[in-house]
Amino acid sequence: MSLTVDPGAPTTATGAAPAPRSPDADAVAAVRDVATRAKVASRRLATATRAAKDAALRAMADALVAATADLVAANAVDLERGRARGMTPGLLDRLTLDAARVAAIADALRELAALPDPVGEVVRGSTLPNGLRLRQLRVPMGVVGMIYEARPNVTVDAAGLALKSGNAVVLRGGSAAAASNAAVVAVLADALRGQGLPGDLVQSIDAWGREGAVALMHARGLVDVLVPRGGADLIATVVRESTVPVIETGVGNVHVYVDAAADLGQVLPIVLNAKTQRVGVCNAAETLLVHEDVADELLPSLLAALADAGVTIHGCDRTLRLAPEEVAVVPATDEDWATEYLSLDLAVRVVPDLDEALEHIRRWSSGHTEAILTNDLAASERFVAEVDSAAVMVNASTRFTDGGQLGLGAEIGISTQKLHARGPMGLAELTTTKWVVHGDGHVRP
Repeated sequence: MSLTVDPGAPTTATGAAPAPRSPDADAVAAVRDVATRAKVASRRLATATRAAKDAALRAMADALVAATADLVAANAVDLERGRARGMTPGLLDRLTLDAARVAAIADALRELAALPDPVGEVVRGSTLPNGLRLRQLRVPMGVVGMIYEARPNVTVDAAGLALKSGNAVVLRGGSAAAASNAAVVAVLADALRGQGLPGDLVQSIDAWGREGAVALMHARGLVDVLVPRGGADLIATVVRESTVPVIETGVGNVHVYVDAAADLGQVLPIVLNAKTQRVGVCNAAETLLVHEDVADELLPSLLAALADAGVTIHGCDRTLRLAPEEVAVVPATDEDWATEYLSLDLAVRVVPDLDEALEHIRRWSSGHTEAILTNDLAASERFVAEVDSAAVMVNASTRFTDGGQLGLGAEIGISTQKLHARGPMGLAELTTTKWVVHGDGHVRP
């Protein structure tokens, strides 16, 4: 058994890395010890009140802000190493921590503290004719494992979401963010201890590298669920190799379709936001589909605006013909339709109708997010019904597929699977349920 990628040390945009080694006995023992301590800590957290958890979240936020200088300094070490390795601009952006981003992730923890506690929520309940009283309650998973790439903000999001939902978390954040993640975990664990909660609720296994990642994937019985978050290679490896149950997150080959009935005044700001507001994220647009009835009027100015924003256009034949002379267009191939660029690149295709747009999305989408821009109610309703993705936007940027933007406080990932959790995974998605049955001497006849 081997892990085929090293999260956090990618050599391509998808995170591919040299062939790994199998986990050694020391790594297995170390990771199992971490997971065992996490399991014990999770049992203590399961009895904590909402007030105690919220106070801990606020303390974690304050501790991060107080440690901003140390966190940014540690992150600078990772950024320097990343540049030396040739990390892409999009991945470097994901890796970066500065004072504003530290403040933002601290604010996300405070927002989590303000949200309702999902633990103990009654999903459904009833009283049977025989008098048995039934309740299905939300309860914590227990220990959540995370394997992810160069994103120190995920370390904080995962810790906060796990704490609020009553779980311990074991993190494998990858070598590219090793210094950042070590600093963040130390700050969070110390803040937890200051609130009378176990520091073992937030632990990292980065020190054991790829062997540790594989050991985490095999820690069934100690780790209750594993969430991979990163490039396609990383996610596929974890889904294929893990013996721990996995909630699959997905890459974002995201589409925006401009319908014949679109409000053309809205198209430019939405497309620019979807593509350029932040390029190295899974909800950034990668393909633009334009109905042929509006292509002649729309594309010349839209392509020029995208080019002015630094976007490289990969276009179909009609896109090439409609592009202004000053806009260079690379002829698009099937590889472009299939690619999650995570960069200032955009594939553009003119389609004859909604049918062809839907067919294109069915063939090439990764099932993450798609958007339709239209004022035709029938077209929007058909698009929503037929597009089989975790999120569908109508007249809005794809960048809203985000736990914080959708009011979840934060997210541990965006699931593109269909079991248990789909789309941004917030607090409720990190719980399972338990049936509680009250009787009065009942016996089954």
